Amino acid sequence: MIRSAPPTQELLEIAIDVARDAAATAHRMRAEGVSVAATKSTVTDVVTAADRAVERQVLDALRKLRPDDAVLGEEYGAGDTGPVEPAGVRWIVDPIDGTVNYLYGLPYCAVSLAAEVAGEVVAGVVRNVATGEEWTATTGGGAWRDGERLRCSTETDLGQALVATGFGYDPGRRAHQARVVAELIPHVRDIRRMGAAALDLCLAAEGRVDAYYEKGLAAWDQAAGGLVATEAGLRVAGLDGRPAGPDLVIAAPPALFAPLHTRLAALDASGGP
Repeated sequence: MIRSAPPTQELLEIAIDVARDAAATAHRMRAEGVSVAATKSTVTDVVTAADRAVERQVLDALRKLRPDDAVLGEEYGAGDTGPVEPAGVRWIVDPIDGTVNYLYGLPYCAVSLAAEVAGEVVAGVVRNVATGEEWTATTGGGAWRDGERLRCSTETDLGQALVATGFGYDPGRRAHQARVVAELIPHVRDIRRMGAAALDLCLAAEGRVDAYYEKGLAAWDQAAGGLVATEAGLRVAGLDGRPAGPDLVIAAPPALFAPLHTRLAALDASGGP
């Protein structure tokens, strides 16, 4: 029997409740002190005990609420959840986006949780662990922060745009990304690099930065934040008509997307390691 997916608002309400509890756990564990539990791609790509504990909490909560759903998480991958049915739900979780910020006590890290149906993200929440700020979105339902409907920047001149980005952990990739930034910065107002992709996308959604781009994002980095950005009016895509993905994510207002895309393509922003 193939089960139909529940309404997106129901999925969002589940995501909000689970993410709030997870963020509270992350906040408590940070106050108690945090240390590196392991590394991933490089010695600078860290995993804390909180990353694992928070993701395990999210997995357990979702199993209780929706035991037939699949879950994809940063730390445990697909875990022991089953395959997604054609109309089934898959949850995509980043337990602590901005782990290095979290490790250092910088207030720019978040729990990100999205619900995907038939390959499309339909509901998502991003909650800042340190500040409690919370961004939500559903497909066709708009993007919101604390009850306020979000609209992206109305800037039309790339030269006046504040652009956020991020760097990977591989030294070769980081060097390539630094060269791209060095060539891009004369053509924009300025660059911001804050260290948490989900939050960067949410800031772009409400115009606190004008645009955002980054190479190397995984599904959990962009699932919820990408929906928030899209629902706030940003165009979220990759290069040359490709969807946003590991090669490149560009999130920009329609008037800025084309000139930023052209500049990034010329700079080979999706290239390098």
